[in-house]
Order: sequence, then structure tokens, then C-alpha cells
Amino acid sequence: MARIGPSLMCADLGHMVESVQILHRGEVDFFHFDIMDGNFVPNFSMGPDMLRTLRSQTNKAFDVHLMVEEPERFIDVFADAGADMISVHAESKLHLQRVLQAIRDRNLKAGVALNPSTPLCMLDYVLECVDYVCLMTVNPGFAGQKLIPSTLGKIADLKQKIRAADRDISIQVDGNISLANIPKVIEKGADMLVCGTSSLFLPGVPLEQSVADLREYCGR
Repeated sequence: MARIGPSLMCADLGHMVESVQILHRGEVDFFHFDIMDGNFVPNFSMGPDMLRTLRSQTNKAFDVHLMVEEPERFIDVFADAGADMISVHAESKLHLQRVLQAIRDRNLKAGVALNPSTPLCMLDYVLECVDYVCLMTVNPGFAGQKLIPSTLGKIADLKQKIRAADRDISIQVDGNISLANIPKVIEKGADMLVCGTSSLFLPGVPLEQSVADLREYCGR
């Protein structure tokens, strides 16, 4: 069964604590934090202080998606702030196996994030250090984009790759995970859904209602 993770970048920043409380009561599975440095992607968002502020509001996992250059500099910072999971981009400037092991050394789940055009072969020699793969289904940096159709085949290919390696690795999808696209990505093998403006944070719809509707839609 697919797990639901609100993308807090898309939440109302003026009512973030209340939103997290509502989503916690709505039985989401994890909270997704997009960390952007203005270099790796052309945008800025969030930081460790937000995790610290929200950590007391829920016991759900905090999933930190580092869209930054040299992410190895930030592992301890976000681990100390309350992260449970950290994903780093294979395209960023780092020794990938080393930083994944550093995440695991902090007793956190380690993830690799891949941009839409990045081939799955980037994972070939690090699968033993990976707990989940975050497949970007849009180019990272901004909410409200359309899912890139070729990424659906990429999800299926990754599922096959994980099975062939006999690894227990989750597939997270991030980018226009809308009500229309959720069945498609689940069919291809995704089991972690990062949900934003196209399925959860909907204009004019109370958050209590949208999270209940989303859970029902996902068969929860």
C-alpha cells in the first residue's frame, strides 16, 4: 500500500504548525521537506529550524530531500534537527556512497534522488547503501509542474532493477502526484507518494477534507 507524504513546501507557511497537526490526525505516513539552496535548483526553501519547530507536533517520519550542492555538509545539521530520512541527489557534487553511509551512520534512512533525465545506472554501485529512491517526475525546484510522461517507464524500470538486486528499497515519486497520476505511478511500482498542490493542498478545500479524500482515494 502506498504511503502518503505531504510536501510541506506547498503548505501555508503562516499556519504550518496547524497544518502539520491536521495532517498528523489525518494519518499521513511521513512529512516531506524540500531543502533548496538556490544553486542546485533555482529556488530557496526551508531549513533546519523548521524541522525543529515542527518536530514536537508529530511522531511521523521527517523526510528531508536535499536539493543542494555538497549535501554532505548538511547531514548532521538535519539529523540533529529531527530528520528520520535524508535523500541526496546523485547529480550533486559528492561521493555518493560516502554520503549515503554517513546518513546511515546517523541511524537514518538513506535515499538517492534522481532528476527525470538521470539514468538509473547511477544507482548500480550504491544499492547496498540505499533505503529508498526518490524519482523526480518533474524537474526539481518549483511546485505546479506537469508530470513528465517518460518517468512512468522509469518507475517500472527501477522496480525491476530492485527486484533483480533482491533489495528492500522503496520507490518514492515526487512531482505532480495528482489524483489522476496516483494510479499510474502505483501501477508502475511507486510506494511512497510526495503529495503537494495537485492532490493535497488544494485551493478552496479544507485540509481536513483533502487529506481524508486522499486517504480514501489511495484505499487507506
